Amino acid sequence: MKEIAILTGGDSAEHEISLQSANVVLNNLNPEKYRGTLIHIKEGKWTAIFENKTIEINKKDFSILQNSSKKYFDFVFMALHGPPAENGTLQPYFDSLNLPYSSCNSHVSALTFNKIECNKKLAELGFRCAKSMNLKKEEEIDKDEIINTLGLPCFIKPNQAGSSFGISKVKSKSEIDEAINNALKHDKMVLIEEFIEGIEVSCGVRILNNKARSFPITEIVTENDFFDYEAKYKGLSKEITPARISKELTEQIQKTTEEIYNKMELRGICRIDYIIMNQLPYIIEINTIPGLSEESILPKQAKEAGISLSELFDNCIETTLK
Repeated sequence: MKEIAILTGGDSAEHEISLQSANVVLNNLNPEKYRGTLIHIKEGKWTAIFENKTIEINKKDFSILQNSSKKYFDFVFMALHGPPAENGTLQPYFDSLNLPYSSCNSHVSALTFNKIECNKKLAELGFRCAKSMNLKKEEEIDKDEIINTLGLPCFIKPNQAGSSFGISKVKSKSEIDEAINNALKHDKMVLIEEFIEGIEVSCGVRILNNKARSFPITEIVTENDFFDYEAKYKGLSKEITPARISKELTEQIQKTTEEIYNKMELRGICRIDYIIMNQLPYIIEINTIPGLSEESILPKQAKEAGISLSELFDNCIETTLK
């Protein structure tokens, strides 16, 4: 019986989503193979939630004291969205303990969480991304340059944040200041992207039989102006799996997703979001610790593929242990 630590919580705006994801993992681990324990991280405090008790984690060796004896873990399942897991801050700690975990390593996590650097790397590798600019917190805002370079509407978002927090779709020059200030609440760097108008889709990917394998693609139709936090988590969107796109486009996006997984050296279960404009898919974001709550996209893709969550998590643990 392997002891699985399921990491959750964090200090970002995604804290609540992380708790939901972790509980889905806990409730769907194969009970014949794994025993899961929720590990909650918040403001530097690490606690295990075990048999309705809260026990402080010994950070020296990532153990808990149970019935006067130490309990250790065999594997860490990352269900913590945003910092300190998705940005790569936590991984060196587990590397130092030789404790395997389900997500990408520190370098890859930091790169993919930094949208500006990630887009640069994707472009270098020959993948298609939206045209963009970036702005530091103290920098002067040149609205005319933004409009002349990217046009209107455009998207203004925090460089490092998830779940669409701090994102604005800007339609006029007068909205730029407020949108930038909104993004700066979540990060010190702002990413400004051209508006790609088209069909939004998302494709999950994981390792199966030693190869990157894509899931069925999900099409996202939102009642809001774009796929924001409300649309994602408050039922203001339809997520249609499989996506209503051609077989050729489906295969192209699935192949691209697998190529990104390999070339970016991703690990575990990931999800890549796209917008299709004029039959061309543009990469919007790489999610290295995607949502696994009941409202999340990836569990629905697994279901469409005929894969139970128990099988999905088992596959993730076993392949990353190898």
